[in-house]
Amino acid sequence: MSFRLSQRDKDIIAFINQFRAVDRDSLVDLFFKQLKSSVNACNSVMVRLYRLGLIERTQQYSPAVYLPVDAKIKKNSQKILHFLSILDVYKQMCSYSIPKQVIVEDKPTGRKGGIEPDLFCIFRGSPFWVEIQRNQYSEQKMQAKINLYEEFFFSDEWKALHWQPEDRSAIFPSVILITPVRYAVNSDHIRILQVASIHELTERYKSSSEQQRDAKPIKPVVSSGGIKINLT
Repeated sequence: MSFRLSQRDKDIIAFINQFRAVDRDSLVDLFFKQLKSSVNACNSVMVRLYRLGLIERTQQYSPAVYLPVDAKIKKNSQKILHFLSILDVYKQMCSYSIPKQVIVEDKPTGRKGGIEPDLFCIFRGSPFWVEIQRNQYSEQKMQAKINLYEEFFFSDEWKALHWQPEDRSAIFPSVILITPVRYAVNSDHIRILQVASIHELTERYKSSSEQQRDAKPIKPVVSSGGIKINLT
């Protein structure tokens, strides 16, 4: 059977393959929002792609959640909620600026036992690794996670990652912990940002930038280097 796919069809399939689990309402927001009957249009497209065997779906959730055809997770797996949490963080970022170089479940070390952030992206000009903590862990376990980031920092392997800028020095990403709980973790070498949401992160830096703009320094401040975080 022959069929033609529109560019939007191809983009939707690629997006589902990238994020592993995508709910119907997110597809409406990201691909159909400009249409008058956006929900009906999305439903029609997704039924067609499903019947063509180009995507999978699970009706364990309402509205339905769509999966890649080669998904290795069961249709009732709790892992789906994990991927939907990553998608939610991405959508929050999109409400401010479209992230670039997005990698879901990044494995920058390329080996087992290294850091495995839930998401990597360049957001508003700065690189971030995002850890989404849906469950509460001990502070020892969270500090152990941060220690892995420090180990990677000292390895210098991160300087060769494909997204690093070619025209300036390599940048080690800041680590965002999306968590309703504040952990007493620390690092002298990497930037750790603990927030409940991306909205909280942007509001925090919006307030910080406004205070800096309103301030009247007596003399210029000379930077001593460090990690640049540009959220303005």
